[in-house]
Amino acid sequence: MFTGIVEELGEVVAVENLGDSSRFRLRGPVVTEDAKHGDSIAVNGVCLTVVDTADGEFTADVMAETLNRSSLGALAAGSRVNLERPMALGGRLGGHLVQGHVDGTGTIVERTPGEHWEIVKIALPAALSRYVVEKGSITVDGVSLTVVDAEDDYLTISLIPTTLDLTTLGIKKAGEPVNLEVDVLAKYVERLLGRGSADLQDLEEIKEMER
Repeated sequence: MFTGIVEELGEVVAVENLGDSSRFRLRGPVVTEDAKHGDSIAVNGVCLTVVDTADGEFTADVMAETLNRSSLGALAAGSRVNLERPMALGGRLGGHLVQGHVDGTGTIVERTPGEHWEIVKIALPAALSRYVVEKGSITVDGVSLTVVDAEDDYLTISLIPTTLDLTTLGIKKAGEPVNLEVDVLAKYVERLLGRGSADLQDLEEIKEMER
């Protein structure tokens, strides 16, 4: 479990194409200082398992499912990435609960600079729009953010100087993809409400049969 508070702006050292998967080597001295084989590190919001670490770098295998559902497949040597270690139990929850399980990708439509911040508009996949609400939380490339505007086909976020300086959201341009993870609580509520409706229907059918 993560919080969406990026710890480090890392870099892709190498990408090895293995056919239906890829092996990434990434540089991140901060996130690897206590990392070991089997640990998790979020890369642009995608939870990856550490294969090995050495000299401030770590290796992770990325399966086809992850490559298909996220923007990691577009990364190459030299790409900058947002890195975060899992939340420690008992620590402060600075952002919101983030699983590192990307729901889909969006595309930056436009950037509007302000005096001390920047508004970024992101095209939103139709399948995810129902989970996004104004003033709700969303994870964009692993960064926990508050939604400013939520429409059927797009959302906007407001980026403060710290986010612009310390994450990839400060350097991404219009037309580039971003990983999106919606609030998992919204998905659970939707599932439970749907199950509740089905249970009520089953109960009515049982009552009808007993008459």
